[in-house]
Amino acid sequence: MKKGLSALIISITLVLFFLPRTGFGFGPTQDSNELRLQDMLMLMLTPYIEKDLTNYYYPKIFKDVSPRVTPWKIELIETKRNHFRGFDFQITFEIEPTDGGHNISLGKDRMTYEISFGPEVKLINHTHLETYKYPPE
Repeated sequence: MKKGLSALIISITLVLFFLPRTGFGFGPTQDSNELRLQDMLMLMLTPYIEKDLTNYYYPKIFKDVSPRVTPWKIELIETKRNHFRGFDFQITFEIEPTDGGHNISLGKDRMTYEISFGPEVKLINHTHLETYKYPPE
């Protein structure tokens, strides 16, 4: 009985060890054109996201903290195009803004932007998902 249980545990461990690291919270392990374009998009939109979070929501919650956004704390949720080869897009992100000093996450937000030729970047939906407890000084 013990040998069978040990063999089962070893088998499961080996299977989990050799599974691809994507899908288990580890993210991609190789660079790709898609990943580079997604990262460039995050860099380009970070100032807009930060401005919207600073102006609309977080000053009501945290009086002494101005939220900062880092590209690695932005997760792309969905992209849509208005029609084939059209240049109006909707992009939805989940963002975890930080305090900017100690990189302590303040909360979690879902934001949808409309991006069009010009370029024009406009916030069309903001949903605050969660407020994290900020440690006292």
